[in-house]
Amino acid sequence: MFYRMLNVVTSARYETRRVRKQINVLQALDVAKTQLYHFTTIGMGFFTDAYDLFSISLITDLLGCIYYSDGKLPTDAALALNCIAFVGTVIGQIFFGWLGDRMGRKYIYGVTLKLMVLCSLASGLSFSHKPKDVIATLCFFRFWLGIGIGGDYPLSATIMSEYANKKTRGTFIAAVFAMQGLGNLAAGAVVLIISAKFKNTPAYKADEFGQADYVWRIVLMFGAVPALLTYYWRMKMPETARYTALIAKNLKQAASDMTSVLDIEIPIEKEEMDAIGRQDEFGLFSIEFFHRHGRELLGTTMCWLVLDIVFYSLNLFMKDIFNGIGWFDDGTNMDPLEQTYKIARTQAIITLSGTLPGYFFTVAFIDKLGRIRIQLVGFTMMTIFIIGLAGPYNYWHDNKKAHIGFAIMYASIFFFANFGPNSTTFILPTEIFPTRLRSTCHGISGAGGKIGAIIGVVWFVLYGQGRTQKSLLMLAGCNLIGVMFTLALPESKGMSLEDITGEIDEVQEVPIGSPGIDEGAEFIHSVVF
Repeated sequence: MFYRMLNVVTSARYETRRVRKQINVLQALDVAKTQLYHFTTIGMGFFTDAYDLFSISLITDLLGCIYYSDGKLPTDAALALNCIAFVGTVIGQIFFGWLGDRMGRKYIYGVTLKLMVLCSLASGLSFSHKPKDVIATLCFFRFWLGIGIGGDYPLSATIMSEYANKKTRGTFIAAVFAMQGLGNLAAGAVVLIISAKFKNTPAYKADEFGQADYVWRIVLMFGAVPALLTYYWRMKMPETARYTALIAKNLKQAASDMTSVLDIEIPIEKEEMDAIGRQDEFGLFSIEFFHRHGRELLGTTMCWLVLDIVFYSLNLFMKDIFNGIGWFDDGTNMDPLEQTYKIARTQAIITLSGTLPGYFFTVAFIDKLGRIRIQLVGFTMMTIFIIGLAGPYNYWHDNKKAHIGFAIMYASIFFFANFGPNSTTFILPTEIFPTRLRSTCHGISGAGGKIGAIIGVVWFVLYGQGRTQKSLLMLAGCNLIGVMFTLALPESKGMSLEDITGEIDEVQEVPIGSPGIDEGAEFIHSVVF
């Protein structure tokens, strides 16, 4: 019923049947064997994104210990530190996503990486040691860091999807996103290593707070390293052939770029130029886009929004949730780095046992099982495990012997988040929208996700304290909403991007009420189990 309602709202009065004109350079990309350039395209952009976004949760308690007399960050400071990067990310995803479709994926991606390097380094600086000055400076640079991270989302996904072949495209886009898991693990590992190094020095025994002040700065500044490495590798690659051919309309340059990458000769035919000239030119805010892709854009945005409410709430407030069942000892009896060390250790354990395996399973099975099936199963299993935590919450709290079981179930949520909607919400928007709007639509979908992350942060900071059980039940409800909107999305497994979107076609009208589905794509909007 839900699917039918969406179909009524977003369907045109009559559709068009499209006959595909294949373009040699794009066909060469679709059938190209997996080569070294596919792996170099993965990069470390998402490693940097995850490191920068998740490392802040590991040092907020440390900042409270260092700069505030009661050892805790004020509510407004905690809210600002956890939210400000997400606010920047929303802006960056929309703005840089739009620019990526206007000025090229490669050039704009280089701009975002430079911004990430600069702001990662600046995040470790402050204009003075007064608490308000430190927090204000950190928030300022993390806002701009978030803008750079936001740009990385649509551009990384679009670059990989437009370089990959249709057989393994899902695998390689998932591999790009799997770097998020490694970045999350790296954040915990860096905090563990640096904390341990400083704790075992004579200087720390003499001045605990002064030495601890170096720790959080080094942790944040380290995020510049992977961004620099990514910039070096990505700038050596040419612009994607799909942007050059279909948006810049320069087939010769596209063929030349891909000839050097694929090491083959790619002929250009006159009919190809004519086919490119016949492309639809409707814009994002046109009625035509609304009829053809409005349902898909609503679906990808809503799925990402509810997913990120759950994913970032469970990630950023892991300490509070575990503290609610008595996992951590009273932090007031610990030195500044001891609690930071224990929090980072817990996050690393969850990442290794649940988060990373989930990413790896997606990389292995995304092109076998399909995007929609994985997303539906992921949302469903996350709901089951979250209810398993929330329902008997008093049992988990009162029975210390059950704490390990709580941790296993918590890790299972992250496994099915990543072998599920956390990966597929990143993949689908870069496959189902036209080339000239691909980066923009991915940015809009991703911005919806980060709005969801902000909602989750605001809820836990302002209302979630002492209400963990109710908060978990709310997150389970978000997953069920994700299941409903997933049913409105098309499966894109094994298809050329141009087949999915209907680009480069000669158009013929068919009778009113006939299904407007591309030939060869009859399974769109259906999920087979």
